[in-house]
Amino acid sequence: MSDTPPQSAGPPLQWLARPQTSALLFLAAAAWAATLVLARGMAGMTGTMGFGIGAFVAVWTLMMAAMMLPSVAPLASLYARSVSSSRTARLGALVLGYLLVWAVAGVPAYALAWLTSWLDNHHPAAAHGLAIAIFAGCGVYQLTSAKDRCLAHCRSPFGLLLRYGSFRGRTRDLRVGAHHGAYCLGCCWALMLVLIAVGVMNIVAMVALAVVILVEKVSPRGELIARLAGLAALGLAVATIWLPWLAPGLQAAHPMMMGS
Repeated sequence: MSDTPPQSAGPPLQWLARPQTSALLFLAAAAWAATLVLARGMAGMTGTMGFGIGAFVAVWTLMMAAMMLPSVAPLASLYARSVSSSRTARLGALVLGYLLVWAVAGVPAYALAWLTSWLDNHHPAAAHGLAIAIFAGCGVYQLTSAKDRCLAHCRSPFGLLLRYGSFRGRTRDLRVGAHHGAYCLGCCWALMLVLIAVGVMNIVAMVALAVVILVEKVSPRGELIARLAGLAALGLAVATIWLPWLAPGLQAAHPMMMGS
């Protein structure tokens, strides 16, 4: 990994003012609004929230659009400036490729959410242990070199454009989005696992994670933020040993939910 500081997309107000990235942020805001409406009807629901895999993946993708698209804005801003025609359509293809990666990630997320529901009903102690393992796994991954490599990729939009310039063909924008999405998945999958422990539609947790992800990617001290988030997750893992209510996404770990 290079020691060269990542190149930015310019001052935030500059790339926020560009029409393509403004549209991307509007899309993220719409996804947040839709997620809030859905969450209102699912208060206290955990696991798969009663969804089949298709509906779960659709809701998961909506949530990922809300949480992740703001952090893609710097890359989108530079990418839109690098193309000379059909900017809106090409940026749309990039976003589609990006979200397809997160939609695919919704399949194992559904499997894990289903497992938590099953453990809640059959092995409460194992459900408690899974919550601890999720927090611990997130914390450990945040401190690894794999996390550092993926985060460095996401923090260097200028370097990405040099690489993506070699992409050719009608699907190049879709492939750019999928390639970048794969690195973002590698960067953020452990943070997203926390949603399984605290409740997939836990809005407070979603907002907190979205802020951490955005700051990791755009702040000059992003690497430090990533490590602090990892230490916080490890602290949650230890605390959850004695305070199982810290993992409300696992019903058996939350006495109030068990009695509801």
